[in-house]
Order: sequence, then C-alpha cells, then structure tokens
Amino acid sequence: MEYREEDFLSLSGLQHFSFCRRQWALIHIEQQWQENLRTVEGALLHQKAHGPFVTEKRGDLLISRGMPVFSRSLGVNGVCDVVELRAAPDGVPIAGRDGRYLPMAVEYKRGSPKEDDCDRLQVCCQSLCLEEMFGCEIPEAALYYGETGRRTRVPLGEDLRCRVREMLNEMHMLFSRRYTPKAKPAKHCNACSLKELCLPKLYRKSSVQPYLQRYL
Repeated sequence: MEYREEDFLSLSGLQHFSFCRRQWALIHIEQQWQENLRTVEGALLHQKAHGPFVTEKRGDLLISRGMPVFSRSLGVNGVCDVVELRAAPDGVPIAGRDGRYLPMAVEYKRGSPKEDDCDRLQVCCQSLCLEEMFGCEIPEAALYYGETGRRTRVPLGEDLRCRVREMLNEMHMLFSRRYTPKAKPAKHCNACSLKELCLPKLYRKSSVQPYLQRYL
C-alpha cells in the first residue's frame, strides 16, 4: 500500500504519539500547541543542528543538514536534523559525487537519553524513510543529546522497525477518524507542554452520571 501525499502524517508526530496519544492528537488533529522551556530549548538546538550549510564534506564523510525525507509506504514526511553519508563500498551513488555512500540519520535532542523509546522510534522512522528514498539498508542511526554533549547509537533492529510501522498504522486510523483519545493521567503529564490545554486532572473526577443516580 502507498499513501497519497495529501494523507502523509508529520514524522515528528511519532515521538508525540509514543509519549502520549492524546498529546499527539491535540497537536496534529486539533492543531493546538503551547510552548514551554523544554520546547523552546529543543527548537534552538534543532536550529543549531540545521546550521547555515546545506551540505558539507569532511574527508570521506558528507554531512547534510535539514534534509527533507518521506515514505509513501509509511505515509509520513519530515526533516532530518542531520544525515551523515559515509563513503562505503556497499553504499549507494549520490548525485554529483564520486563513489558510494551509506546514509545515517542523526537526531538532536535537548535533554539526556530517555528510558522510553520515544526518541529511538523517531530516528528509526527517519531511517526507514532514507532506506526507501535511497534504496538501501541502514543498520543504525544516532541520537545526540545536548545535555550530555554525546551521541547514543541506535541499532535498527526488526523489533524497533515493527513498532514504528504499528504506531503509524494506528496514527493513520485515528487521524482519518479525527479522534482525540481521552487523557490517561500519569507522571509524564507534568512534563507536557499541553498540560494546561489537556487538563488531565479533570479525568480523575467522578462523572456526572453516578452523581445524578445518587440524588434522583
């Protein structure tokens, strides 16, 4: 199956969806957004990653910043912070360049490595787009964290790839229905920039129906 371009979802939404399905729906279906310190710092780090150059060369390494990517089979599009193309005999030809290169996505994040897979799922999806665009197999990606100033390797195993595909299928289903899931209050709600719009604490309150049944 191939999606039409008008049905493409935002690739960055995969991280929102993994963090909280309701947050993803509020942003990508209801078009609601609210900045906080984390989102502003993250935006500044991404601007730095994209940098002033489109492509630069360092020895046998090509560095492309802000590369648009897409996948018709997954129905997503977005922008990679950095794509490194390293010279490799089993790589793919690049227009205007001699030799063959193997691409690798590098995603920039403001904080430190997380216990959950939100970031790994996003960079894996970027890599699946690159594989489809370049017609090659990419074994790993990388995450750069601003707080530690270090990279974390992300092996692109089949389990991670399957989870990306399953989540995207669910995202397309919810988006086509224009359905916003109900809140599930949890510890991560405190870090959400949409906390004041989502109002997750309201879902802890008793519904009106039991109240009416008691007093009528």
